[in-house]
Amino acid sequence: MTEPASSAHRYPSGSGSGPAPRATGEAIAWICETCGTQFAPSFAPPAHCPICDDERQYVGWAGQTWTTPDALAERHAIRIADDAGVMTLEQTPGFAINQRAFRIPDPHTPVLWECLSLVTDDAVAALRAAGGVAAIAISHPHFYAAMAAWSDALGGVPIYLHEADRAWVQRSSPHLRFWSGDRLALSDDLELVHLPGHFAGSAALWWKRGPRPGGSLLPGDALQVTMDRRHATFMYSYPNLIPLGPATVEDLRHRVAPLAFDDVFGYSAGRQIIGGGKAAIDASFDRYLAQICDRPRG
Repeated sequence: MTEPASSAHRYPSGSGSGPAPRATGEAIAWICETCGTQFAPSFAPPAHCPICDDERQYVGWAGQTWTTPDALAERHAIRIADDAGVMTLEQTPGFAINQRAFRIPDPHTPVLWECLSLVTDDAVAALRAAGGVAAIAISHPHFYAAMAAWSDALGGVPIYLHEADRAWVQRSSPHLRFWSGDRLALSDDLELVHLPGHFAGSAALWWKRGPRPGGSLLPGDALQVTMDRRHATFMYSYPNLIPLGPATVEDLRHRVAPLAFDDVFGYSAGRQIIGGGKAAIDASFDRYLAQICDRPRG
């Protein structure tokens, strides 16, 4: 995770070192510049961002700052790409955590997996031209971004979040659908899989037969593909380097074990394991537990 790129306008909150928050003549759905979360409309920026106050994230080094949807659109765009056979959406230049979103082309329930802070007419048109979106699903609170605005722009499609992370929602929507338990089938080919650890409600999307015949796992940050693109790691906090304990990682391994997949798509551009993904994840569990428990691999 990186420091946020600058936006056209910055509004320090009262907790920062800058001037007092600026009131506006209309309610604005303010966006945190460090994590990219959009908040319920208000006339002045929120006093703080609970997502960034949490020890899994951080408040920007310049203090809490905010931007607006209009200011974000002045300086940023959305780039549509094809990455290893999957349509992706990326905000450019990078912003906040800088995750990407994916359009999963299920014939019955095409899904937007993950979300961005910026919504543009061009991106919505591109999604519709590709066959549309019938649902949004998100792995964990760091990627909630502008999920309510995206649902509205796509015609009020449902947004699937795990019930365990309900308290982290900063902008409600009538389209939120909270699921519980270990699995939720979105279609015959798509399942949400509960992978608690990074967050209590962390989830992955299991795409059983796509985009290649071996299938794919899109795990958000529950399992994060490492920079060598041959392994994954498992952390409570990635920016603050707080590892998960062995019992939690063993539980993750148990939950992933029944899933068949050949590819693993990570949260940012190019961060993926194409081919041999299940073996790479299994080896990653071995490596991590060997280090944290000081025991032999295998």
